[in-house]
Amino acid sequence: MNDDKKRQLRSQAWFGRQDKMGFYYRSFLKNSGFPQDQFEGRPVIGICNTWSELNPCNSHFRTIAEHVRYGVLDAGGFPLEFPVSSLGEVTMRPTAMLFRNLAAMDVEEAIRAHPLDGVVLLMGCDKTTPALLMGATSADLPTIGVSGGPQLRGVYRGKYIGSGTNIISMSEQLRAGEVTLQEFHEAEGGMNRSHGHCMTMGTASTMASMVEALGVGLPENAAIPATDARRNHLARMAGRRIVEMVHEDLVLSKILTREAFENAIRVLAAIGGSTNAVVHLLAIAGRAGVDLSLDDFDRLGRDVHCLVDLMPSGQFLMEDFYYAGGLPVVLRTLGERGLLNKDVLTANGRPLWENVKDAPCWNTSVITSFDEPFKADAGIAILRGNLAPDGAVIKPSAASPELMNHTGRAVVFETIEELHECIDDDDLDIDETCIMVLKNCGPKGYPGMAEVGNMPLPQKLLRKGVRDMVRISDARMSGTAYGTVVLHVAPEAAAGGPLALVRNGDLITLDVAARSLHLHVDAAELESRRAAWTPPAPHAARGYAKLYIDHVLQADKGADLDFLVGRTGSPVPRDNH
Repeated sequence: MNDDKKRQLRSQAWFGRQDKMGFYYRSFLKNSGFPQDQFEGRPVIGICNTWSELNPCNSHFRTIAEHVRYGVLDAGGFPLEFPVSSLGEVTMRPTAMLFRNLAAMDVEEAIRAHPLDGVVLLMGCDKTTPALLMGATSADLPTIGVSGGPQLRGVYRGKYIGSGTNIISMSEQLRAGEVTLQEFHEAEGGMNRSHGHCMTMGTASTMASMVEALGVGLPENAAIPATDARRNHLARMAGRRIVEMVHEDLVLSKILTREAFENAIRVLAAIGGSTNAVVHLLAIAGRAGVDLSLDDFDRLGRDVHCLVDLMPSGQFLMEDFYYAGGLPVVLRTLGERGLLNKDVLTANGRPLWENVKDAPCWNTSVITSFDEPFKADAGIAILRGNLAPDGAVIKPSAASPELMNHTGRAVVFETIEELHECIDDDDLDIDETCIMVLKNCGPKGYPGMAEVGNMPLPQKLLRKGVRDMVRISDARMSGTAYGTVVLHVAPEAAAGGPLALVRNGDLITLDVAARSLHLHVDAAELESRRAAWTPPAPHAARGYAKLYIDHVLQADKGADLDFLVGRTGSPVPRDNH
C-alpha cells in the first residue's frame, strides 16, 4: 500500500505515529502476538459481533465471525472482533425493544472510540439488526452487514411448522382444548431445530431482507439458512469486500439514501414483511438524515402486491424462499414493474439492478409473479383518524378480509396484566363482533413497546371456533404473528393520546380501504374525559429505563431516543493519555 493510502486510514491516527502514544497503542496490541506490519498501514476492520449464549438466534456467530476474519485477511486487512449488546427476543424482559437504542449507542460509541477503518456487522435476532444499523449509521464508516440466517424448517408429525406463527396457533389450540399438553411439548422440540433466527417472515427475516434491499448486505444475504455452508461463504466474501470498501471510501451514508429506503419500503410490501420494520426503518432513516415518514409506507407500498407465500401470511418458510431464488427474485420482479430505484449503490460497489436483473425464480409457488400475485395490494397500511392522529399500522396480508371494514363495541384493557387476568373469564362481556383495545403498551407505557398487540382471544370464543377479531393497541406484535391487528397507535396512551380515553362500549370503526380508524365519541366528550385522565405512574425511577422513558420518541418517529437522531461520523477522538 502506498503512503497516500496509509495516511488516509483512520487507524493510522493510532498505529502510524512515531511518538509516545504510537508506542503505547502498538505495544499493547503486540501482546497478542500480532507483528507490527499486520496492523500498521493496513485497513483495520472491526467485526461487530452479537454472539451471546443468552441469545439463541445468534449462537452460531463465532463461526460466522471466523469466516469474516478469513475474508479480511484474504484481502490484506487486519480484523479485530469486538462484542456489543446482544438482544435476544425470546429471553429478554420486559422486551428487547426497550434495549434497541441502548445497543445502538453501544455500537456507535464502540466504532468511534476504536482504531477502525471499516466495520462488518453480524446480526440476526430481531433487534440486533436495527440496533447495529442505527449505531453504524451514526458513526458512518465503510460498513457491510452479514445476517446470521434463518433456522431450518420446523417439522412436527410430518408437517412443516414455523417459529412464532405456529406457537401462536398451537397455544390457542391448547387453550381451546384441541391439542394436549403432551402434543404441545412435542411440537416445541421440532420447531426450533437448528441454529439461526425465526424461519418465518418474522421481524428477523424481514430485517435481513431490509439489509439486502437497502444495499448494506451482499446479494442473497436475507435467506441463506444459518446452517447452509453458503452462509459462511457469504461471510467470507463480506470480509473481503469490506477491505475494498475502505479503499473506496464507500461509507454507509453513500448507500443509505432516500432512494434506498424507498426500495426497502416496496420490498417490505412485496415480501409480506413484519410491521416492526416500519419502526426500525424510520429510526435508521433518522440516523441517516433521510426524511422518511409513515405516509411514505402507505404511498410507496399501497399498490405493491405480496409476492411471497411465507408464514405468517402464507404457508412456506425461509428455507423454501432461498431455494426458490430469494430476495433477488423479488427485487427483479419489482424492477421490471418500474417499482425499484435501480441505480442505487450497494455494498458490493455495483448498482442494485446489476445485482438482480438476471435473478432466476426456481419455484413460482413460493415467489409468485406480479401478474398473478400471492396477495394483491397487500402493502402495510397506515391508518389515521381521531383515535390515531399521528398514525397506526396494520398488515393486510396477515389480516382477515371480512374484518378489514368493521365497526364494533370496544372492550378495553388498561394494561396487559388486566387482559391476562380476565381474558379467559367466561363472564367477560365480549363476542366476536367486539373490538379489543389494549392501552399503555407503547414506547413509554410498557416501557419499550412490547410485542403484545396480537392479544390472545377469549377462551370462550376460541371454543366456538373464532380465530380472529379486530384488536387495537399502541403496542407492537411479533413479525411471526397474524390477525386483524392495529398496532403502533400514536400518540400512545401513556403519552396522553386519544387511545387513553377509550372506554368500554365505545363504538370504533376500522376501514382499511379508507385508511381510517375512528372512535365514535364526539370531541366535547373526549375533552371531558381528558380532563379527568391521570397519566400512569412511570415504570422506572432510575437507570437506562428512566432515560428511555424520558427521551423516547413515539412510534411514528421510529421510537429512537430524541438525542440520538442524526449522525456524528467518526472523527478521531482525543488521545487517552
